[in-house]
Amino acid sequence: MVRAIRGAIQVEANDRDAIISGTTELVAAVMERNQLTTDDVISVLFTATPDLTAEFPALAARKLGFHEVPLICCTEIGVPGALPRVVRLMAHVETDRPRAEIQHVYLRGATVLRQDIAQ
Repeated sequence: MVRAIRGAIQVEANDRDAIISGTTELVAAVMERNQLTTDDVISVLFTATPDLTAEFPALAARKLGFHEVPLICCTEIGVPGALPRVVRLMAHVETDRPRAEIQHVYLRGATVLRQDIAQ
């Protein structure tokens, strides 16, 4: 079955290292909590809030071994009052897990985005 997994993390600054570090933490948590390998991943869509411009979040996934997985980065809509410095992802994966067992991952300040499912 194909499932979509959501996640988000608030990074400390519009800084290359902060974006790579935060995105690495997010991707690793999604993979670990859902017991996935890169072979299970069909594609990943990354978004960043308009205030994050220092690096592409997808670079972190490449550094984690996502060499054959299609990745793309986009900018979130600049909604006034929205949480700043957030990297989000939507991963499409192949898994036998039922939808109810998929672990969506919200870390650091991004836990406020989905308090119903944040870890």
